[in-house]
Amino acid sequence: MSKELTQLTLTEAVSALKAGTINPLELIDAHIKRIETDKATSAKPINATLHIDKEAVRTQLKRFDQTELKNSLLAGVPIAIKRNINLTGFPVDCSSKILQGYKSAYTATAVANYLGHGGTIFANLNMDEFAMGSANKYSIYGQVHNPLNRAYIPGGSSGGPAAAVSANEALATLGSDTGGSIRQPAACCGVVGLKPTYGRVSRYGVVAFASSFDQVGPITKSVADNALLLQAIAGHDERDSTSSNIPVPNYSATLENSLKGITIGIPREYYKTAEVIPEILAAVTRVQNFYKEAGAIIKEISLPATEYGLPVYYVLAPAEASTNLARFDGIRYGRRSDKAKTLHDLFFQTRSEGLGAEVKRRMFTGGYVLSAGYYDAYYLKALKVRRRIYNEYHEALRTCDVLLVPTMPYRVPKIDEPYENPVQMYLSDVFTIAANLTGAPAISVPCGKDEVGLPISFQLMGRPFDEATLYNIAHVYEKNHPINF
Repeated sequence: MSKELTQLTLTEAVSALKAGTINPLELIDAHIKRIETDKATSAKPINATLHIDKEAVRTQLKRFDQTELKNSLLAGVPIAIKRNINLTGFPVDCSSKILQGYKSAYTATAVANYLGHGGTIFANLNMDEFAMGSANKYSIYGQVHNPLNRAYIPGGSSGGPAAAVSANEALATLGSDTGGSIRQPAACCGVVGLKPTYGRVSRYGVVAFASSFDQVGPITKSVADNALLLQAIAGHDERDSTSSNIPVPNYSATLENSLKGITIGIPREYYKTAEVIPEILAAVTRVQNFYKEAGAIIKEISLPATEYGLPVYYVLAPAEASTNLARFDGIRYGRRSDKAKTLHDLFFQTRSEGLGAEVKRRMFTGGYVLSAGYYDAYYLKALKVRRRIYNEYHEALRTCDVLLVPTMPYRVPKIDEPYENPVQMYLSDVFTIAANLTGAPAISVPCGKDEVGLPISFQLMGRPFDEATLYNIAHVYEKNHPINF
């Protein structure tokens, strides 16, 4: 095999494993060696991988005989998962002190689906605490570094999953996306990230941040890899009341080279906002031109409510977070302060000691907008505006197959680049939030490099449960524009 094992794509690994030219354990060994070498020799380790369990892979493989494995969709392929996704026996603490030491007693449905297709899980990965952040610096395990340039952030909150794929420390990974937490780090690290339609992948077994926004999705080296991985994890789950029973198509079979009859919408609000820098605007405009030359119809549209997306998200998501994280009170499970003398002290001290600054900030915001006297003024009004945004997007997708926008408004920030205030950090999600507000699927794909060689990516947003069209359109671009970082 001409490629090193860690350089294989997911689809290449599947083919090699089915052909018997490699086996799952040697593939895992190669990735573990790469991770350990980086930790031992780098002045700034990537710090993406937190827990490795090779024995878990052996146990997972025992369920299959050799014939069954070769006939399976994933054929023993090892991947890694974000540290807020449960797998029996794996530590799942969401990179938070309040859950440190907790080991999962059950397995998330998305992971169970993957294992059921013959795949294996060998590690879990660093993240912003409770998935709240855009730089993967809010973690008790320290900063994750961008493997393309370690002076820069990998994005967040799925910075660990994106960095691991970019650094060839994992063939592919599963992350979670609440407001862009798969697509934004994928854009920072030069890989492909998809937020599926809300309900396409079960949320059962994923530690909740904001329940009406959260979705599990794949981060991969290519669009074809992404399509294969989504097919493995998607499907109805009776344990998740928001899970859809719409059949899962064979996404890999829909990857074609034709854009005949495809209409791509260009929302003018995304291109005329002050946030987007000229360098990114130019790169995404080149993508538009390619699609036009390839036969797609380019149609400018308007989404007037777009400007309200960011404030609506940062009312609703913290409100849901404050409710979901209320369970971490020092009584039922997780960290318990030993300084408390009264019940009030127990709640106060446990959360003060166990939660980081960004989580506290969002919980306080959420508690405020849900409190008496402010519920109608903020939370209820935000719900109404969310519906307006939803209606605009879905109306636009009646006449367009997909919408094409940048993934991020500005270049990948440096790690030591201070945010003047939290809103500056939140602006990195300004183009990704709409897909979570509307439940639509969205994919981020690299389309160039900035002046220091870091990635620029574009984003396609599609109709609910039409990931197949997203994949096909993204695949056509990727095949004609391979980018090496």
